[in-house]
Amino acid sequence: MTAKIKMSEAGISTRVTERLILRQWQPSDYADFAQMNADTEVMRYFPKRLSSAQSDVIANKCQQLIEDNGWGFWVVSLKETNKFIGMVGLNETHADMPFAPSVEIGWRLQKRYWGQGYATEAARAALCFAFNDLKLDAVVAFTAVINEHSQMIMKRIGMSNTQDDFYHPMLDSDHPLAKHVLFKIMQDDWREITTMVGSI
Repeated sequence: MTAKIKMSEAGISTRVTERLILRQWQPSDYADFAQMNADTEVMRYFPKRLSSAQSDVIANKCQQLIEDNGWGFWVVSLKETNKFIGMVGLNETHADMPFAPSVEIGWRLQKRYWGQGYATEAARAALCFAFNDLKLDAVVAFTAVINEHSQMIMKRIGMSNTQDDFYHPMLDSDHPLAKHVLFKIMQDDWREITTMVGSI
């Protein structure tokens, strides 16, 4: 895998699903993103809540990576209103991760939009992009062992637990969130799943 996977001539990609749009960041998204990152329940399985300044740094980085590469962590907005409800997308895993180099999928939604299938719908669109546009061989996902909700979403989009649990290199080993699970989906698995769904 090359250090940076870029779109050819396609430029910035926008993905559209039945109810959602995965799109580039806009200045109006930043306040909603900061509010989400300050929510105790949303950030339950992250080391800490973020200040507005810290949140803006992440949003700027997400925006720039999409600008540079044509993909990354997109804003998820409702198709009917274009209103920000969270983010979902793909990212090259940090070099310190035991499974690097690889591309991960991740998501974070505002609490009031939980339980409506939005994370699953958006994540499937991101996987479709990963395998159909970027032609990746595999995509990984990881979260704290105690984060069962995210693991349920990973399973819904066809990912499997590799059983290769690991301790996050950026957390002390005795931190309650340190131990992580690693999920993965191969391109062949994705093709099989999409073929089965299309035949129903």
